[in-house]
Amino acid sequence: MDQQATDERFMRMAIREAMNAYDADEVPIGCVIVCQGQVIARGYNLTERLHDFTAHAEMQAYTSASEYLNGKSLHECTLYVTLEPCVMCAGAAYNTRVGRIVFGAHDEKRGFTKFGSHADNGQGIIHPRCEVISGVLADECAQLLTTFFREKRAD
Repeated sequence: MDQQATDERFMRMAIREAMNAYDADEVPIGCVIVCQGQVIARGYNLTERLHDFTAHAEMQAYTSASEYLNGKSLHECTLYVTLEPCVMCAGAAYNTRVGRIVFGAHDEKRGFTKFGSHADNGQGIIHPRCEVISGVLADECAQLLTTFFREKRAD
């Protein structure tokens, strides 16, 4: 299987996690962390349920992946997330040394690329050894968020 097909396969799993958030009336962002072709962690937003602004999907998954690997370095792992990570989640990605970040939709307001990335200047908030791939199934990821917020505004 080629890399694009692999990325799409795991992004569809992240979208399923985002649907779990949607069903729980959370902002529908989901992710999976993959190591050596195996999903080792899953996460979706829990900010409302936990009354915690830091309970983003990625933060849930980083903790779970580190526990699974019995270590804090995720350098051999790929994070698949439906929305571009915010600065907090990108900073945590730096500290975990996650090897790749693959995201779907761009976050024009709060996404880390708005604040510079290693591709821009070598000093960004993503670890310089981390590969970043954007736009994987972006339309599907963005549509889920659009639908969620449209329904919220209608209530």
